[in-house]
Amino acid sequence: MKIRWEGIMPAVTTKFTKDDSLDLQMFEKNLKAQLKAGVHGIILGGTLGEASTLEDIEKEQLIKTTVNLVAEKVPVIVNIAEQSTKGAIMAAEKAEKFGASGLMMLPPMRYKANSHETVVYFSEVAKRSSLPIMIYNNPVDYGIEVTLDMFEELLSFSTIQAVKESTRDITNITRIKNRFGNRLKILCGVDTLALESLLAGADGWVAGLVCAFPRETVAIYELAKAGRIEEALSIYRWFMPLLELDINPQLVQNIKMAEVATGIGTEFVRPPRLPLQGEERRRVQAIIDQGVGSRPVLPDYLGLNNK
Repeated sequence: MKIRWEGIMPAVTTKFTKDDSLDLQMFEKNLKAQLKAGVHGIILGGTLGEASTLEDIEKEQLIKTTVNLVAEKVPVIVNIAEQSTKGAIMAAEKAEKFGASGLMMLPPMRYKANSHETVVYFSEVAKRSSLPIMIYNNPVDYGIEVTLDMFEELLSFSTIQAVKESTRDITNITRIKNRFGNRLKILCGVDTLALESLLAGADGWVAGLVCAFPRETVAIYELAKAGRIEEALSIYRWFMPLLELDINPQLVQNIKMAEVATGIGTEFVRPPRLPLQGEERRRVQAIIDQGVGSRPVLPDYLGLNNK
């Protein structure tokens, strides 16, 4: 399925049962809520998906289940976060085999590759996979920045098409647009900078709190792109305390608590992660309760930019 690299793309959580197996029933419930809300793609196996704790057979199950449930309504994108180039190539091959539409790729894990090594890492995967690729640029959390000069080299591959922009520098969006125009699509990867990024020219938003609040997230995007900025800003201001739960080491636990509150998830995480405890749990729950209790009435936003 062709990817347009725009709109809202949830980095979905992986649902577990109490006995630490995949909860495909709740996973399906959440996916259906995302699709009903009007998301534009589904991303599997990111940080929120607890991919580093998943076994290969579980990743295969998740991809196949998602592809089947989505039924080509939106593209399914699989995250690649591997320690070796060989591992990244194998992961890309499996994603394509199981029906994914595209890849999101982090630089090499653990080893801090230099600029040349990072470019070669991405290039080797691009040479061996026909799937379109979005580079995940997050030097804050992963220690490697993909610079504009590096993108200049990478864009010789037609399948490298987008960047998940998580540098936390809004001006980088303008630099990318000035240098590459529409050749490199930009999706914001930081929930608390999403509206600002869209107004600066980002094409979409790889979102986290969308896992619990899909309608509000899509509404912000559709309203912003339709030029209805005040309406988008009003929802965004309500959303901000919740969005801040995404920029936290315990973002997975935070967002799963929010999913419980909105009825489309469970709180089960895979150890070594554990559910929040004590004062921090009370703090997060208070933010979620306040947000759920004051959810805004949304305008009719579906298909707003298709009219």
